[in-house]
Amino acid sequence: MKVTDVQLVMSAVSPAQYPTTGYPEIGFLGRSNVGKSSLTNVLIERKDYAHTSGQPGKTQTLNFYELNHKLYFVDVPGYGYAKVSKQAREKWAEMIETYLTQRSTLAGVVNLIDSRHALSDYDRQMHDWLAYYQIPTLYVATKMDKLAKSKVKAQAKDLQQQLHLTADQSLVMFSAKTKQGAPEIWNWITDQTKNQLQRS
Repeated sequence: MKVTDVQLVMSAVSPAQYPTTGYPEIGFLGRSNVGKSSLTNVLIERKDYAHTSGQPGKTQTLNFYELNHKLYFVDVPGYGYAKVSKQAREKWAEMIETYLTQRSTLAGVVNLIDSRHALSDYDRQMHDWLAYYQIPTLYVATKMDKLAKSKVKAQAKDLQQQLHLTADQSLVMFSAKTKQGAPEIWNWITDQTKNQLQRS
């Protein structure tokens, strides 16, 4: 999809604050500093629209970006490594779980992992949680440009095995620097959006 109009319309912490337009929504998940903002900027073709930060845990709300008055990208607070209190982490977890399990307009989620490393415990927990709730999920391995080219294929295979992906589940290797993987991600988002509209 060619994004001609994008705006941050809502930063929410509870269902009462969510948008009411009924547009399909795609959630973006991943541990802190995995590259959610960088991926969003590539997909919407805006250099610095979604703010990137070196400070883990900076995003503390569900941020709704409206695209072309027909779709929302929802930036979900990063999990793991955030230097916040246990109470704050529990509050975030409740907010995220409420959104992911109760939002009828959620078409699917893009779950980001770091291509350079094995899955963290947080990554595994999120994978198991998404599978339990049967939420349509696209796994995206970020920062692939930082891998040696000779290792990309093997690392992709290894991550697929760690995630126990089935035949109908995908892993996209992505680089914000080269934009490799962006078309595949958009194809998945488009398909999920169509499915959501058919269900509604």
